[in-house]
Amino acid sequence: AAALGALNLGELTPDKFRQKFFAICDEINQARPTARNLAWALERMKRRFTLVRNLPPRKITTALIDEAKRIYSEDIETNRKIGKNGARLIAQRDNILTHCNAGALATAGYGTALGVIRSAKGQGKKLHVYVDETRPVLQGARLTAWELKKEKIPFTLITDNMAGFLMRQGKINKIIVGADRIAANGDTANKIGTYSLAVLAKEHNVPFYVAAPLSTIDVSIKLGEKIPIEQRNQLEVTRVRGRNIAPKGTKVYNPAFDVTPANYITAIITEQGILKKPYRVSIKRAHKGVKN
Repeated sequence: AAALGALNLGELTPDKFRQKFFAICDEINQARPTARNLAWALERMKRRFTLVRNLPPRKITTALIDEAKRIYSEDIETNRKIGKNGARLIAQRDNILTHCNAGALATAGYGTALGVIRSAKGQGKKLHVYVDETRPVLQGARLTAWELKKEKIPFTLITDNMAGFLMRQGKINKIIVGADRIAANGDTANKIGTYSLAVLAKEHNVPFYVAAPLSTIDVSIKLGEKIPIEQRNQLEVTRVRGRNIAPKGTKVYNPAFDVTPANYITAIITEQGILKKPYRVSIKRAHKGVKN
């Protein structure tokens, strides 16, 4: 989006170009304050601009578009590596629970949590996926279920509040979720409801995995409680398909994400390998030498 915005800036002076382009990046970033990867990509675009700022405006635009394409291609390759690393954790006939959508539709085209499942299937492993519907916006029902059906991966859709009962029945072998931002200590922000799953998983001895690229880890944030949480429109909760389901004037609390403490996370699956506790150490080690 930032690169597309630059297409309309080609006739501006260098200073005006910079001001407008950085303003576009900042506006895009404000749309998803919790998501680290968005900020990471926009920061990378800004750095690219700084390197080519003395070129003619049209060449600057071309350089920015090329950088956006590189980010796109690298994301797919990174997700494939995450999938391959995570697939080692999947056994034959595993029943895997997912939450929200962390597949091709949420990334450049392969997925993190669903990338692990996709990779395991590609290795010939037979598995079954339980899909949380993911209230209130239903990303699991609308997006994850669609992707699994397209990939011909067996799945069952459940309401979010059924997950604990399934674990109690022994029907869940593993839980794999994505992440929007991970703190330096491993605390993880993901779609609202993830924390509840992690607590239930620990109670029922179900491994709980987070699949995410290293670019999702924000080493500047030491603890998960410092991660900004996006607040969403109350109509997401009070209306379904345009129809009111709650009394008029009902007060709503609608955070889009929650934070799962690191002690509930079995491992973090990244493109460089599987990070284990203590996460402060494994994350620091993984980030050494990584270009951001």
